[in-house]
Amino acid sequence: MKACVLCDVGRIEVRDVPQPRVGARDVLLRIAAVGICGTDAHIFSGHANYNTDSAGKSIPLSVQPQILGHEISGEVAEVGGEVRDLTVGDRVVMDQGLNCVSTHREPRCEYCLSGDSHQCAFYTEHGITGLPGGLAEFIAVPASNVVRLTEDLDMREAALSEPLGCVIHSSDAVARAHARFAIGATDERRRVRHMLISGAGPSGLLFLQYLRRVLGYDGLLIVNEPNKMKRQLAAKFGADLVLDPGNGEVGAAVREHTKGSGVEYLIEASGQGSAFAAISSLIRKQATVLLYGHGHAGVELSLLNNVMFKEPAMVTPVGASGGFEKDGRPSTYTRALRLIEQGKISVGPFITHRYSSLGDVQGALAGGMNARDYVKGVVALQ
Repeated sequence: MKACVLCDVGRIEVRDVPQPRVGARDVLLRIAAVGICGTDAHIFSGHANYNTDSAGKSIPLSVQPQILGHEISGEVAEVGGEVRDLTVGDRVVMDQGLNCVSTHREPRCEYCLSGDSHQCAFYTEHGITGLPGGLAEFIAVPASNVVRLTEDLDMREAALSEPLGCVIHSSDAVARAHARFAIGATDERRRVRHMLISGAGPSGLLFLQYLRRVLGYDGLLIVNEPNKMKRQLAAKFGADLVLDPGNGEVGAAVREHTKGSGVEYLIEASGQGSAFAAISSLIRKQATVLLYGHGHAGVELSLLNNVMFKEPAMVTPVGASGGFEKDGRPSTYTRALRLIEQGKISVGPFITHRYSSLGDVQGALAGGMNARDYVKGVVALQ
């Protein structure tokens, strides 16, 4: 089969590689669509490498090339002998993480027992930790890792169940945090009334919709984003105030609209160092800060001094954990897919780049994602 093989930093080759074999409890998926994620870009550019040896040291791509891609939808092409609830032709989305439940490991680790599968003591991940990802013609995974579509949904949109699942998991983590302020708190003094999302990329736009349409947040929602096109999308999806940090207006606007106190809840979804550095000037004392974006290059840890002084509840979730359905399938992915199928969360408007072949991936990761009209790219193979 054909696959995009990342053989070194910044270099992908479309190669013939062996088609994966299907175990008794597995399914073989014919890839339909794969979202291109910032994590793919970080690995491609050499800023991150999550494929590590037993000592936790990153394994160079020149030693172990990788197949990226973890936002995956596909069609079941083959089922293992013990799989009874899926058939060839089923359209599905995929949880790329392997954990105690999906690998039938007993006893389960403490993290899988608590529903935090992304922190499984034995966790591995297709497309990220060295296991082959979705930028290929086929992938084999445990049957319990896939969730069947129930509606006639565009498979490019279905693939974005993964990033929405991460947003759901992050929001759940914030709801569980011991924080002074909470969305919908009965005590008005502890209710989130002012919120800021830094970054209106795919994650920021998903957070915006989830807050408005699922969690029912009706307070002031400010979005901070330098890209004009993304600011327009944020306004379309329910932001009350959309600011351009390049104009130097963010701090003044936040002070004006919060009567000088700052926001009770800030979501950092940009991964930009400059946005991270501004946090202390935007939050009120004992606010909640959700650190979602990755990257933040070019900032020193000393900037945390002013943040720490305000005693925020800092939440740092990752992935799409959230427990398991009775059949072992991931609850968070199921919730995410259903929200997209039901039209409660809209992802189509921000898929700006639709690639049609594996040969397009090198160009997308090598600079295409930096285009001003780029919000989200998806590779569609069917």
